[in-house]
Amino acid sequence: MARCYFCYQRKYNLNTIKIRVECNFKSGLLVHMDDTKHFVFILVDEFSHIAFSCAVEPLRIANLVSGKDLYKWSYVSEDGVSAACSNGSVTLVHHSYGDIPKSDRLFVLSGINVHKKVSGKLLATLRRERVRGTALGALCSGAHIFAKAGFLDGVQAAIHWEFHDSFMEEFPEVALVRNVFVADEKFITASGGTATADLMLHLIENAHGHDLAVAVADQMVYNAVRDATAEQRVSLQSRHGMRNPHMAKAIQRMNDTLDAPISPALIAEEIGISARQLERLFGKYLNCSPKKYYVEMRLERARNLLVQTDRSITDIALACGFESPGHFSRVYRANFGVSPSLQQGKLT
Repeated sequence: MARCYFCYQRKYNLNTIKIRVECNFKSGLLVHMDDTKHFVFILVDEFSHIAFSCAVEPLRIANLVSGKDLYKWSYVSEDGVSAACSNGSVTLVHHSYGDIPKSDRLFVLSGINVHKKVSGKLLATLRRERVRGTALGALCSGAHIFAKAGFLDGVQAAIHWEFHDSFMEEFPEVALVRNVFVADEKFITASGGTATADLMLHLIENAHGHDLAVAVADQMVYNAVRDATAEQRVSLQSRHGMRNPHMAKAIQRMNDTLDAPISPALIAEEIGISARQLERLFGKYLNCSPKKYYVEMRLERARNLLVQTDRSITDIALACGFESPGHFSRVYRANFGVSPSLQQGKLT
């Protein structure tokens, strides 16, 4: 039996890592040392194109770098013809919900307006695949669909950070985390965007080793691969270039009490500084008062709930710590230049 070796080099300063992927040939034909894994992606209309690319491209590159067909993939939509992503691009698909082939993993990928895209047919399809024994995963806002199906009760899950507010309100029984992905639960979830690439590289590493995962990441020019414990958003300290522990504690306390706001003076007392010190810190690092920043946090949460859910304005006002819908509407219009009723369902 003849053998060939594919060599891939990665250089860091004076160090060279050499990756050797061995391929076997017999009678001039490639013999696969491992069975090809089949991944199926259900594309829900308005799905995220960046998450889609970050899901499929690592698989393609793994085949390219290894010289073997480690993976194959196919796409599914409700009509079995095509699916449109949020940027308007249309992707042709291989199957409809009714003729999904047997696969090693099935992912549901959605994007914006997910609460309007959950159909009875989709939920029935996912439940059928679960009974079939297919390993299931959700990408970007797909965890919302899994939660609707009842898959995530009592387990950890990840979803894009923009959906956190609405998700926690609708599915309090799910242990939502801010991690980029969750891969150690029965149903794996990734928060979307480049986090989908992190998940795929994790799966590639588990199946075929660290060297191949590194080679794939290099081909993607992706040198900041994250593990599951990484948080989605850049920390407040990094975003504003600050390292003040009192600021971090104050803002965390605000975030924990958006539905029942407390006074900045009480926050200052809880973190062990004076109200005047707190005022000075917010002026120095954020160029605003603690009260103004607190209100902006509550309004941002309200905006997410208006855009992502069908809840009433009264419910949203109360969930964001406003005493009445009228007061909420006035503050919201003053901040965003549009009323809550016009904002509902629209991302402006």
